[in-house]
Amino acid sequence: MARAPSIRSPEASDWSAAILLTAGLTLARLVALFRTPLELYPDEAQYWLWSRTLDFGYYSKPPMVAWAIWATTHLGDAEALVRLSAPLFQGGATLAVFAIARKLYGGPAALAAAALYALMPAVQLSGIVVATDAPLLFFLGLSILAYVHLQPATGGRRLALAAGFGAALGLAFLSKYAAVYAVIGLALHLILSREARRAWSPAAAVLAAAVFAAFLAPNVVWNAHHGFATLHHTAANADWGGGSMFNPRGLASFLATQFGVFGPIPFGVLIAGLVLAARRKAMAREDLLLLCFILPPLAIVSVQAILSRANANWSGASYLPGAVLVAAWLTRWRARRWLTAAIAIQALLAAYVLLALVDPRVADATGGSNSLKRVRGWAASARLVTERARVEEDAGLSAVAVNNRFLYYALAYYGRDYFGQPGAPPLTYWLRTGKPANQAESNAPLNEKDGVRVLAVSYEGWLIDEMTGDFSRVLGREIDSVWLDRKHKRKLVMFIGQGFRPAPRDPKTGIPLQRPPQTVLSTASRPQPTR
Repeated sequence: MARAPSIRSPEASDWSAAILLTAGLTLARLVALFRTPLELYPDEAQYWLWSRTLDFGYYSKPPMVAWAIWATTHLGDAEALVRLSAPLFQGGATLAVFAIARKLYGGPAALAAAALYALMPAVQLSGIVVATDAPLLFFLGLSILAYVHLQPATGGRRLALAAGFGAALGLAFLSKYAAVYAVIGLALHLILSREARRAWSPAAAVLAAAVFAAFLAPNVVWNAHHGFATLHHTAANADWGGGSMFNPRGLASFLATQFGVFGPIPFGVLIAGLVLAARRKAMAREDLLLLCFILPPLAIVSVQAILSRANANWSGASYLPGAVLVAAWLTRWRARRWLTAAIAIQALLAAYVLLALVDPRVADATGGSNSLKRVRGWAASARLVTERARVEEDAGLSAVAVNNRFLYYALAYYGRDYFGQPGAPPLTYWLRTGKPANQAESNAPLNEKDGVRVLAVSYEGWLIDEMTGDFSRVLGREIDSVWLDRKHKRKLVMFIGQGFRPAPRDPKTGIPLQRPPQTVLSTASRPQPTR
């Protein structure tokens, strides 16, 4: 008897396509990560160092990125393993985009949203560099997914979704404090939508708040015990009062970068859709929900760009819901050519990024070498410093001190075999102002106890006079260079400093008020054309 042909439901087919897209792109990113010759960006090395000591918070970031690195480096500390969580988080975020779009708009729009998001230029970078954005977007995706399912839910399912929403939002905060934009979006949606307010029973609201608080509480306690260091750093980084208070060029620059990070056609469609909605003074309830999560980061960071400055990725919380809404609008408008063009452009940019990652000569040939200089030459730089430290050990070396955060974390990672040896001199940080401005300065400041005989390293020769002025005796100064590509090189000025006695500093500027008497015995130059 012949078997009747199986009929797959449209939902199953759509999910299969979304999973295939996500798996294929994630695999491509993983291959690129394990084959790239590019080294860790210093911030990635910083997060790796944090992961060696698990905690509920760190100086400048919540703990999720360090936890993720701790989990992925159980098999080793290679660069690819340090970065491994990034493509996995972004793969999960892509599936969350698909699920949100399918719930709100149906299968065709969902597949388009998944493709637009997965191929978005900003997501390409976030999927290959370990940072806070990838886990933030993943957990924000889960929180929005729970929220859109909660709208029609009742009874026990409503309570379960409310708890899931609180948990996902709490984990998003543990990834990056930019998750606060989701809270603003939630409040905005509740104000504007009667249906949204009806979806929350008192029990569901209390449960969501309680679960959220439970997830966030350890980080709040950590901050309280550390002078709210992370919150102060985040506020200082925003620097709302540090600009001219009116910077239209900053706003224009920020908006221009959004075409680059979001994609030229998708961001243009987002602006056009907003203009059309404003003219019609009407909006579908699904569109309103997403816009409540899209507009706060874009609007607030735009204001910040006017008042001070703004980096392109500071509006990153809008990327995920933005991809869903743009795909929905293009599908609704039956703009297939625009949708195809958008996906094609995104795919070409994604292919370029992955190709440049595997073979950086592609970036060099297309004028992108300057953008790669901070992921090159750190291993060679660490080798120069540790080789000099080994030579100086016989004369007694009490510490190695650097004056740059990037160099400190690069040495911590690429010099880990040396500094991890028993009896090795500690890696320390020379403080210009006497007050720590980052976690390296806070945790490992050079002090008089470790300053008996120091190998001091000045990054690019910065502040070399002030640095040598903190020692009573200086000898063996030499200049070393590491070539990053044919045009760029990194300069390190190294010397032996004896008798660390920091000069008194001006409490406001940190500039030394006076320098102690000093003896300089020798200076040498030894360029190192290391690639």
